Amino acid sequence: MAVQFKDYYQILGVPRTATEVEIKRAYRKLARKHHPDLNPGDKTAEEKFKEINEAYTVLSDPEKRQRYDELGPNWQAGTDFTPPSGREKVGVQFGDLGDLFGTGHGRDGFSDFFETLFGSVSGARAGPGFAMRGLDVEAAISLRLEDILHGATRPLTLQAAERCTNCGGAGSRDGHFCSSCAGAGVVRRPKSLTVQIPVGMREGSVIRLAGQGEAGPGKAPAGDLYLRVHLEPHPLFTLVSADDIQLELPVAPWETALGAKVAVPTLDGPVEMSIPPGTQGGQRLRLRGKGLRRRDGGSGDLYVKLKIVVPQKLTAAERELFEKLAATSSFRAREAMTGGKQ
Repeated sequence: MAVQFKDYYQILGVPRTATEVEIKRAYRKLARKHHPDLNPGDKTAEEKFKEINEAYTVLSDPEKRQRYDELGPNWQAGTDFTPPSGREKVGVQFGDLGDLFGTGHGRDGFSDFFETLFGSVSGARAGPGFAMRGLDVEAAISLRLEDILHGATRPLTLQAAERCTNCGGAGSRDGHFCSSCAGAGVVRRPKSLTVQIPVGMREGSVIRLAGQGEAGPGKAPAGDLYLRVHLEPHPLFTLVSADDIQLELPVAPWETALGAKVAVPTLDGPVEMSIPPGTQGGQRLRLRGKGLRRRDGGSGDLYVKLKIVVPQKLTAAERELFEKLAATSSFRAREAMTGGKQ
């Protein structure tokens, strides 16, 4: 018997390559939006809710998803579907929605398409109320190199869904839908946090704050907040590897020619560094252990790249000295290029 094909991926709004986490996230979002407790008397929302549950029932189960995927990607939702010969119905049993809905509505009302593939459903139960763990939230946090070197405490403000204080997250009060949250049990408002930044963070690292995501309606627990680290550009230092940093240090010609001891900025404060005589511009000198701290307790290095600079304006005495040096020096800067002629 032909039945209407259902595109479960389209129903949840995910690609066929979606991961388990992506499928669950899409399901939670849609289930919250169309749940009958939040849409009383809305038959369209009720049917949509059943359809969402059916799609999640299949795509969240590896065996049922594989069986569904074997039909191929070329079917379109709403077209007539006749299962290939030899596909036997498989009896399926479910409890209630457990980890996602607590004692929420059961997975009843499956379509003919579902039962054609998987058989009839038994054991589904329905219950009053709506409780679903809040959604996880992702946000970005910008940090300085000093923050990830030493660790830091940073304030953070973001828009978040929090449990409605008027109804306590129940969605109703005195037998009526809560006017403050429109029955959702949660409201959106600015949320301020103090975030502890651990040592050893890097670009793209994630900090997890348990229970600081969106509140769950029906007094369910809140989701988690995931902060993805973005490193701010530094005025002095650049990253040259995961743990090493580099600084371009201006030096005078005589400091590289004669050698010198110079003060070098680091993330921990200035240190003294020796420049060997005859060091060339562009050379890099290494200060061990002055880079970023690693979680294993070690540290990267700081590379100091020398940049020779000359005075833009010369005093009469300076000009006289440079002219004397030019007249008496046998050094030929371009000798290797010109064969000794300059």
